[in-house]
Amino acid sequence: MNVPEISCEELYQKLQNNDDFDLIDVRETEEYERANIEKARLMPLGTLPDRVFELDADREIIVHCKMGGRSAQAVAFLQSQGFKNVRNLTGGIQLWLDSPR
Repeated sequence: MNVPEISCEELYQKLQNNDDFDLIDVRETEEYERANIEKARLMPLGTLPDRVFELDADREIIVHCKMGGRSAQAVAFLQSQGFKNVRNLTGGIQLWLDSPR
């Protein structure tokens, strides 16, 4: 399954423009508490199947984790559940924190 991605620069621009989308962080609580992207909602990967009903399949959804692996799994899962407009943040929060803004 194809996992579409979004760059840190594109995400930054969307945040600056106050675009309407959901940003989902699939890391664990401890990781989220150490560093997070302000608009992100914590939804650890292991809880996603039980919480998928909290997401609107008609909205744009951007998913991130630490480096992109777990979020790619989350994107693939969401796609399997009928979500069409969902993307993975390239490089995860690690690249986000290292990216100039």
